[in-house]
Amino acid sequence: MSTLSRTKPMVGALRFGISYFFLVAVSLVFLTPLLWMISSSLQSLEGVFRVPFHWIPENLQWQNYRDAMTLIPFARYVLNTTVISIAIIAGGVFSSTLVAYGFSRFRFRGRDKLFGLCIATMMLPGQVTMIPLYVLFARLGWIDTYLPLIVPALFGSPFYIFLLRQFFLSIPYEYDEAALLDGASRFRIYWQIILPLARPAIATVVVFSFMGAWNDFFNPLIYINSFEKATLTLGLNSLKAQIIGAGQTQWHVLMAASVLVLIPNVLVFFLAQRQFIKGINVGGLRG
Repeated sequence: MSTLSRTKPMVGALRFGISYFFLVAVSLVFLTPLLWMISSSLQSLEGVFRVPFHWIPENLQWQNYRDAMTLIPFARYVLNTTVISIAIIAGGVFSSTLVAYGFSRFRFRGRDKLFGLCIATMMLPGQVTMIPLYVLFARLGWIDTYLPLIVPALFGSPFYIFLLRQFFLSIPYEYDEAALLDGASRFRIYWQIILPLARPAIATVVVFSFMGAWNDFFNPLIYINSFEKATLTLGLNSLKAQIIGAGQTQWHVLMAASVLVLIPNVLVFFLAQRQFIKGINVGGLRG
């Protein structure tokens, strides 16, 4: 028994060490492109193609970031992208939570079929609706405006509705009954009880919405024609065209611009990290 009692902690420590080593190795695989981008953004053009590659630059080229911000109207693109992202997050979160609240707390005929239809739309490729939507927005006179980017998000997202509904189902219905007995309306229950309890799920939706809106390239490319209305992703594309048109591709400048665009994504994730992870863990527990 004494031998077995000494063996169990050793086996547990060995398993922990192997698991930790595996997680670190996998993390390095995923972090390598990011680390290369950051290192390249501080290199000279020759340093980017140096073999072997020097991960720590000998001379930090901070002017790469200055060049990235001066070759294009970077501040204007940041403002445009921020306005679009805030509008998409605010409208999308409100509509998705409201629809998810209805699917999770109300009982009516055809509710499950309607929810299944909502989920089925997730299997519809975006390429199928791309041309009809463009024709619709063109007839409405919305081309070269932000409306085609913002308005569709105001009607919610099937994935967000599904995620929020699963979380709302984990909230005991007794809270609703107690509030109804106290004379609270359904909307007040939704606003003052359900939403505060669903902060982890809402944080998850906010992170996904922000990353989708901030990094979106395809939709702005289709609907935005003016340079002054362009987003950051379109700005990166125009920056690439400028530095390629000037001769050899200035990859160090392009990587510096990419790092600047990436920073808000990292900040939003770390600010909402705890609630985000909690929402992912809890959101799918109940069906």
